Amino acid sequence: MLDATLAELADGGYAGLTIDKVARRAGVHKTTVYRRWPNRERLVADVLGEHLTTDFPIPDTGSLADDLRALAQAFVAWVTSPPGRMIFTAIYSDAARFTEIDDVRRDLFEYGPRRAKLVVERAVARGELPVGTNPVAVIRTLIAPIYFQLTVVSEPVDEHTAEQAAGIALAAARAGVFHL
Repeated sequence: MLDATLAELADGGYAGLTIDKVARRAGVHKTTVYRRWPNRERLVADVLGEHLTTDFPIPDTGSLADDLRALAQAFVAWVTSPPGRMIFTAIYSDAARFTEIDDVRRDLFEYGPRRAKLVVERAVARGELPVGTNPVAVIRTLIAPIYFQLTVVSEPVDEHTAEQAAGIALAAARAGVFHL
């Protein structure tokens, strides 16, 4: 049913999503869906949550610049993939007014930086960054230009966007901007 929900979101967005459509696509009766999910908001939150925990590989190239570049490229690849586009559309649609969906959006921007902070911690240990550098702040700064371009100015993102984001985060981190 989660795959059917994802397919329905991709086809018609959140506004067109109904439990009936999900059930039909999954080949089950709608009461089967309602036994597990009380409403479409909870169903969509579960689908989005499942896709947010997709593990990005955490690079370990021995170079902070290369690691940040790899993380930025992985994020751009994800947000431009069909599931990534669907998730961004859903969390910024009218669905976001529901607590369940708003929680998913918050998780999106906490989960990634928490996982990826290892890249910054390794760089500090290698002496590439000052001791006391806030790893989560560096990773959020890496994601921020990509996010801004996608959601605020509604422009496409690509490898060049990833390169710029990595450069911004690297320069700020090396300058000691993110000191705890």
